[in-house]
Amino acid sequence: MIRTLIDCSLDNRFVVLLLVSLLVGVRTWSMLQLPIDAVPDVTNVQVQILTKAPSLGAEEIERFITFPIEAAMNGIPRVEEIRSVSQFGLSAVTVVFADGTDIYWARQLISERLSGVRDELLEGVGAPEIGPISTGLGEIYQFEVRAAPGYDYTPMQLREILDWQIAYQLRGVPGVIEVNTFGGELKTCEIQLDPQKLQNFDIPLSRVLEALRENNANAGGGYLVHILRFLKETRIDAACRSRAISVDQTGLFSPTWQYGAWALRSDKEGTQLIDSSWLLVG
Repeated sequence: MIRTLIDCSLDNRFVVLLLVSLLVGVRTWSMLQLPIDAVPDVTNVQVQILTKAPSLGAEEIERFITFPIEAAMNGIPRVEEIRSVSQFGLSAVTVVFADGTDIYWARQLISERLSGVRDELLEGVGAPEIGPISTGLGEIYQFEVRAAPGYDYTPMQLREILDWQIAYQLRGVPGVIEVNTFGGELKTCEIQLDPQKLQNFDIPLSRVLEALRENNANAGGGYLVHILRFLKETRIDAACRSRAISVDQTGLFSPTWQYGAWALRSDKEGTQLIDSSWLLVG
């Protein structure tokens, strides 16, 4: 048998050389097309659903937010697993699909189910949102924003530069699916009511909230100073007094800081903010 194969190969040298050349060419093309990564991403096809509720504890999050969302996800085609994590102020539900499932098709099905479950959640909690099309290995770039020597930028100004200039341009880079910013001061207003002052003016907390809702307004970032002044001058009718008082007479106005592991850092080199960019899956 072997002698016959050798004799046939020697008698048909051109055909053997042609087949060998074809095999080498196919193997070379396959090697060039093979995606090579130092850390291969073996994450399965999954869609994450995030819901924020800062005023609820973990047990309430599980009962009133996580469980209704998990129940709504049952019955979706090609779903292999549904798992969740309920923490203080945050609900994270992960829906895992079978390998080979189109991620955009899976996200479309999740969106259709979420549209029906929003009415079942508690009033006042955040709307469920689908996480970015990325994985745990998708974080590709981190950098810090700090004031250069000789420049005096406030944490709020640095946050504005990061949000509206740097991050805005990063989102336009092909393949970048999300840009997360941490630290600094947000352009928001926090009202710390003094219970003693509320009692002196005989004003319930609900009346203060109602006055703020009725007198608040939306405007661009350039009008934030006017908004703060407008909020401070919001009038509240006192129950047992003939005159109206303003909100700033009932408490303290202050900017809202961002707390947590990624809060603002400051050292001898100046104020710093953190930003991370995430790569589109696939």
